[in-house]
Amino acid sequence: MTDLLILGDILLPAFVAGLLVIATHVPLGFKVLERGIIFMDLAIAQVAGLGALLVTVLIGEGAPPLLTQLGAMVLALGASLLLMACERMSTRYQEPIIGTLFVLAATAGILILAGDPHAGEHMTDLLSGQILWVSREQLITSAALTGVLLVALWVTRTSRPMFYALFAVAITLSVQLVGVYLVFATLIIPALATVRIGSKERRLKTAAALATLAYAIGLAGSAWLDLPSGPLIVWTLAICGAMTATVTKTQRDYSV
Repeated sequence: MTDLLILGDILLPAFVAGLLVIATHVPLGFKVLERGIIFMDLAIAQVAGLGALLVTVLIGEGAPPLLTQLGAMVLALGASLLLMACERMSTRYQEPIIGTLFVLAATAGILILAGDPHAGEHMTDLLSGQILWVSREQLITSAALTGVLLVALWVTRTSRPMFYALFAVAITLSVQLVGVYLVFATLIIPALATVRIGSKERRLKTAAALATLAYAIGLAGSAWLDLPSGPLIVWTLAICGAMTATVTKTQRDYSV
């Protein structure tokens, strides 16, 4: 009984963190697919991680979380502005530019950590995340900012500058919670799996339900099998997404 309570104390905050990421990433995922900038989130997530890494290296492991978040957000917003400028100049070359930005941010992190004996651990945390160890303070801050982001997404007209700014802030928040891999998977897989659904509202609800189920299964599976949570949730997202896409296609075929 005690073990179950301890497990619940770990899994429940992790699940809440997942819900916060889902709340912003599912609607943003559809916008990313519409704009055809699929890998932008990987690049922005990597840049945000680089910003957090720089703060940690410059100030030390005891750097205030707010300062770490600020460092990540400044770099992410800067990268978003750069990509927006590139889109205005030429949409044809935007994806190669996004890929180049991702590679530069990733290798910059490796170079910065070259002399750090814990470099491997830092890189794993950045990519796979530490969703099981999110703190209450992180959840409270993220919940407040997620609320602001959702209001901005649904109430304001999402112009190009607004989209890039909101995207950078959302990615920065989520990288700190779940890591680069889960950021990409949560943004793209639910939207891609439900893209055939005709109704926009039904598409959004199905994508959110898919992601929520995948996070729940992934977290429970990681506790049961003693596997890393982030990578396992990526796989449960992919499996749930494939099943949803198959069911949706079958329903469409029967309705024709």
